[in-house]
Amino acid sequence: MGRDRSFRCIRLYGGAALRSRLVPSESFWRIVRIGLVGLVLAAAVAGLVLGDAWLWTAVEWSPPAHAEFYAPGGFDSPTTVALLVAALVKAALLWLILRAPAPGPLDRRAKALRRLLYLAVAHTLVLWYPIGLLPDAVDAAFQLALWTAIDVLYLLVIRWRSRVLRAAAAAMFAVELAGMANELLDELNLPELGSGDIVALVLMLNGVAATIITVVGQRRDGRWSRGTQAAGWLSLGVYALVLPLNVLFGRIPSANLAMLVMDAVGLVSTVWIAATARELPAEHHRADLPSARRPVIRVAVAAMAVLPMIALIHPEQAAHLTYTGWSTDCYDRPSFGDLKPAERDAAFLCRARSREGGVSPMFPDSLSDQAILAYGRTLCRSKDRDEQKEILTRAGSARPAWGADPWDLVYVCPEIVGATHPELLQSATDTQAANDAYIAEGNAKCRDPWPRMKGVVQATAKYFLFVDGDPGYLVHDPEDEAVDEAAERAMDKVYDDRTLIGVNGSAVLIGHVADIVDLCLTVKAFRTAPPQRTAGWDQVNEVSIVSRSGQLTVPYMGEGGEVGAGAPMPNLAIGGKGRYRLRVYVRVDDGGEEQHLVVVFPGASRKRLKLKS
Repeated sequence: MGRDRSFRCIRLYGGAALRSRLVPSESFWRIVRIGLVGLVLAAAVAGLVLGDAWLWTAVEWSPPAHAEFYAPGGFDSPTTVALLVAALVKAALLWLILRAPAPGPLDRRAKALRRLLYLAVAHTLVLWYPIGLLPDAVDAAFQLALWTAIDVLYLLVIRWRSRVLRAAAAAMFAVELAGMANELLDELNLPELGSGDIVALVLMLNGVAATIITVVGQRRDGRWSRGTQAAGWLSLGVYALVLPLNVLFGRIPSANLAMLVMDAVGLVSTVWIAATARELPAEHHRADLPSARRPVIRVAVAAMAVLPMIALIHPEQAAHLTYTGWSTDCYDRPSFGDLKPAERDAAFLCRARSREGGVSPMFPDSLSDQAILAYGRTLCRSKDRDEQKEILTRAGSARPAWGADPWDLVYVCPEIVGATHPELLQSATDTQAANDAYIAEGNAKCRDPWPRMKGVVQATAKYFLFVDGDPGYLVHDPEDEAVDEAAERAMDKVYDDRTLIGVNGSAVLIGHVADIVDLCLTVKAFRTAPPQRTAGWDQVNEVSIVSRSGQLTVPYMGEGGEVGAGAPMPNLAIGGKGRYRLRVYVRVDDGGEEQHLVVVFPGASRKRLKLKS
């Protein structure tokens, strides 16, 4: 009996001694912490010497490929300072993450939860990169599996002390996992559970609520310290700052710098996860900190929440950039009449900083919004282009000789621009209505020159050309695969002789003889060749054209267009696929108006005929 008791004592204390050798000691963890944190700081210092790519890698713990996004021309001084601040923040948070696990017994569930939480920490710090080299579906599946197990163990391990609270946590965890499952379905190109901004907002708010209820559960459990709970609350504060920063990205000054700092502060969530795993032993319960240290913690918590916002505040004399040339809200150009008064200044700032077409902006990025608006109103009062050039030169513009156009200035001085250009004050609806009326009026002025010669199909309309440099209009087969090449070759041939008609396969380009911006066009299709009737016309020419798809027509201007027929043109290939003859009648009346009649009928001849010139 005594030998058995002695044997059990030897096995008990011997096993404890063996476990003490297997479990890393506090001194071992301290060595690891000092080594890794020192390595992070040393790498950041080395990055200052070795170059931008090394500095980015040392601070962001990622390859330098993304550095081009933040600084395509190399890091400037503010970016370098932001990276060094981020390195210090990350080093401090890494020091907290690498604290040694608290000693104490763990049951099977708590032990599994601790391992999974440390796996989540390892994924955030290290494993994300090798897993990121695999297909995105692999990472989504890994995250879903990991957090499904963690959430289930949270429900079982945390002493919620309330069935209602545990049920609420289970519901929120379920919604959170549903969102992760939705991401996996998306990566697998399978039907998703839901999509859209509403679903994303619900998932975001549910994630916040899940974090809150987990911290509340930790507080009711009693084994987690105030510091761990504070880390949980701070993670909510970080998200509260990141979300509006993502929305306002590109509109606020130095948004890239703020994102660098916020990326570092985001490790607070990892600190909370690591602290949760560290303090899992049920027998481990730290006493509340002495009252003298509580104000220090409160100050630290407040500083963590406030400092990122301070980074976004600039002195009054610094440039305040609401819109840049790359802001998404600047891609569309709204009509003046569609904007509220409060939105007009923003529209002008978009135009003033626009780099559309690869050209330099009207004003340099160093100018604040207020300065640009003031210069804009000064430009409104200028007398001529020379005075505008002087104003833009004073403002530091890269293109002062271009001046400023009324359709840009109308947003800041509608009362001045509207006096000479009232059409610029219209809304998009009013502009479209005026354009439709203009087209209808133009069409009404055109008359069929052969009213008694009815075609199988026919139409009469105004054809609108480009003001400068438009050689004429096309009769073509729009369904022909080679129509673009045929049109280009026809355009090259239009000036080969005095007829101004270029022919190539399924495309015929017909030029205008007078210096005009529009002409009256009538098209008619016949089953047989109509009489020539050249009297009253200046030119009559006949050429060959082929329809490979059974289509021949003239381009229609359509809604919002600037060039083309003012009304839809019919299909002139009434006999289907094959070769046709195309006869063109041209005349210019005493008032300088040019009129064209295009007649199409089946014909195998490929000869070019000048019936009148």
